[in-house]
Amino acid sequence: MEDSEESPNSADFIDKKSQQEEAFWRLKRSSDRRRHKRVQSIVGQQFEGWKITLGRPLYLTLCILFDGLILTEIPIRLGKTIPSWLLFGIILGYVIMFQKQYYDQWFDVDLSNLDMN
Repeated sequence: MEDSEESPNSADFIDKKSQQEEAFWRLKRSSDRRRHKRVQSIVGQQFEGWKITLGRPLYLTLCILFDGLILTEIPIRLGKTIPSWLLFGIILGYVIMFQKQYYDQWFDVDLSNLDMN
């Protein structure tokens, strides 16, 4: 009787263990792909010119200053009301979207020279 009771439990245990191992290997492969992409991106930056290397943090600094100093004038000038903060949030969302688009266009890392294993 004990064997019949243990076999479903042992089968469940084996099944759970194999599912755990499969989940672990899926996570590991995903992590390895992300790590490989990050490393390739960092290595790809070595072939960039100094203008792009210095332009990237300068552009980000200017974007932060514009978003924090210029756009915050919207709610201040409109009296710090809820509609002025909503307008600020909407405009900020669109501005960040455009800033990201230009960042990706101007400062994209060229990985065509690298081996993409």
